[in-house]
Amino acid sequence: MFSEPFANHRNQDAYDDKRDFAAKPGAAVLSLLLPQPGERILDVGCGTGDLMAEIAAAGAIPTGIDLSEEMVRRARQKYPELNIQAADACHYRTDIRFDAVVSNAALHWIKDAAAVARTIWLALREDGRFVAEFAGSGNVAVLTDAMEQVLEEHGYAWAGRNPWYFPTIGEYASLLEQTGFRVTLAQHFDRPTPLKGNTGVRDWLDKFADYFFPDVTSADQASIYRAIEAKVKPYLGREDQWVADTSRLRIVAVKKPA
Repeated sequence: MFSEPFANHRNQDAYDDKRDFAAKPGAAVLSLLLPQPGERILDVGCGTGDLMAEIAAAGAIPTGIDLSEEMVRRARQKYPELNIQAADACHYRTDIRFDAVVSNAALHWIKDAAAVARTIWLALREDGRFVAEFAGSGNVAVLTDAMEQVLEEHGYAWAGRNPWYFPTIGEYASLLEQTGFRVTLAQHFDRPTPLKGNTGVRDWLDKFADYFFPDVTSADQASIYRAIEAKVKPYLGREDQWVADTSRLRIVAVKKPA
């Protein structure tokens, strides 16, 4: 989605998985955003445009940005009437001042959080609002801890594999305050997410294989997957299903006058 290796170049499978983990397109953020007719609203990490369509249906005027040209192409196909641009949220600049900026299930893909916070601050008018939901500290920790242990047991270094930014509530609220926002709502909550079928963990690992296992040989991969499943089963296994240990941050902030 954005400019750094791993963190900001989602493949389509990873995006689809992200959407599986997210609430139906932006229901929670929309209830906090409350878009009004005529408002200009920027969607950061707009993906294939579903949240933008909901904003437009409320009478607001959305603009969407996403680094992935494939996402933008698909969004334009689905919603040709919407303003959707391929752009890097770390460096996006515009002369338009938006009434609100929104982001759903995207900011955990951007490791340079300070740059994105600055982009959002610059894009907003004074007293404009920022509403976001994304993965927070502890998200899929059981899975990533198991991957780290098993990969290192098989001789693969863990450093550089994790593509995500999962801040604590204090870290992210402090970042926004330092950028010039007044944080009016900050929630960090667990939302366990069912994975489909008996192969749920393996399917999840396959979705993110480009990030976590690009150098793993085919001979090692099967045994690594089995070992990961064994490690997470006491925590994530149910009778006929796996349940991922997902958690989320939900944020509302207001741009303070300069």
